Amino acid sequence: MSKMSQAGSTDHSLTGRIASGPSDVLIDEVLRPQFDYELANLLPDYLLIEQALLAEYVRLEVLTADDARRIAGLLAAITPELLMAKAALSMTDIAFAIETMVMQQLQPDVPRWHVDRSRNDLQACAQLMGGRRQLLMVADGLRALIKTAIDLAGRTTHIPMPGYTHYQAAQVITPGFYFSAFAGQMLRSLEQLLAIYRVINECPLGAGALSGQDLPWDRERLALLLGFERAQPHALPSVASREWALRISAELAILGTTLSRFVTDLLLWGSSGYGFIDLPDQLAGISSAMPQKKNFPVLERIRGRTAHMSALFVDLAMGQRSTPFTNLVEVSKEAGANLMLQLMSARSTLRLLSLVLEHLRFREDRLRAACEEEFFGGFRLANTLTLEYGLPYRRAQVLAGRYIMAAMERDLKPMDVDPSLLAEICAAEGYAVDMDSSTLQHIFAVETNVIEKQSAGSTSPPAVEELLKSQREQLRALEQHLQERWSRLQAVPEGIRTTLELAQ
Repeated sequence: MSKMSQAGSTDHSLTGRIASGPSDVLIDEVLRPQFDYELANLLPDYLLIEQALLAEYVRLEVLTADDARRIAGLLAAITPELLMAKAALSMTDIAFAIETMVMQQLQPDVPRWHVDRSRNDLQACAQLMGGRRQLLMVADGLRALIKTAIDLAGRTTHIPMPGYTHYQAAQVITPGFYFSAFAGQMLRSLEQLLAIYRVINECPLGAGALSGQDLPWDRERLALLLGFERAQPHALPSVASREWALRISAELAILGTTLSRFVTDLLLWGSSGYGFIDLPDQLAGISSAMPQKKNFPVLERIRGRTAHMSALFVDLAMGQRSTPFTNLVEVSKEAGANLMLQLMSARSTLRLLSLVLEHLRFREDRLRAACEEEFFGGFRLANTLTLEYGLPYRRAQVLAGRYIMAAMERDLKPMDVDPSLLAEICAAEGYAVDMDSSTLQHIFAVETNVIEKQSAGSTSPPAVEELLKSQREQLRALEQHLQERWSRLQAVPEGIRTTLELAQ
């Protein structure tokens, strides 16, 4: 039989319903890990909430301003180390530990402190405050990655490289074109994260245990004091819902999936079969057995961490699925046990990928050689046969393909053009095509297939530069929104302190 702790039966007992404290096994497996987690990640939030509640107690005339300020001073002196010493006397619960520590030092006593209070909305509020802060930290990392990607794209709009569809060389693109696409996808994710922040930024404080509170708490005032945009209007979702965690987690899962696809391209480009990119030695690895190899394990690490970003959403969702819609430890604590790991994985992934893109070097000789090996002008040849020589487009596609196949059978390179071969193939189907060598060479020239795309969003340098200009403007706007949210959070402690100082 497990040894049972008796901490709860001391003079500092917090309940009359249970005669003993938690068992050692329960402490080791559940309560202590939760206590340590909240101590490391949520203590500032718990203390800010307590301070905001003091200001509301004064407004309600439950506490005097002097009593509130005395308690506020004791709260301000709390440190993780001091609180750790109170764990055993407080059922290894951080809210009880804070209460116990203050009560032991509060002379004379303030009997009304903590009247009409519940841990349910307190915990929900602290978790949400911690979650929104972590969301902004991820958004910061994403912002830095986007800036790096845009800078990289801007430097590489004129470097031709093969673009692939279905794992086959398809058309000529540029790194600038590719990374402007990457930046665009990341901007969508940043926009979504900030939109999620706006949606979830509702304060649950004042909801009580389930159905509201007896005193007329000003929940909108509490929300503003703690940097929320508004109060959660309904008491039940305030304590029952952790939808905010699902929303953050789902967006991280989408982001991780998208990042994994782009990193897969980098892994392929860095392989010996392609050799399109290189990284400095500080970001490379070696083989212990094959001295000729230069590996890029950092890319494998990044892609591996995107798996955590995506997979842990399922863990969180399954923890909430099929549970009653009310306050539950299963939802509030167990279901979100790995949310911090997912957030940390996201931040680490973004930081590492930013470092990679900052130092990424394209091997232009290998890229050009790869482009010159492929008949990338086939699409343009078919267009020319239709627009200039009147061939039906589908037949033009067929005849362009036949010309390319015939040229390959003769070991001709794309620029080793043979207008007579093209004319012969077209004449076999009754089409007269008298194209000169310079025109045919122009069609298959690498640069032609980069610079002569005319549609918006194409790989031509002017189109990419226009897109990057728009992305920079979008990023600046999102950066401003992000900074406004940070500024509001940073103002919370001073705002609460001022409110308490002015309390009469």
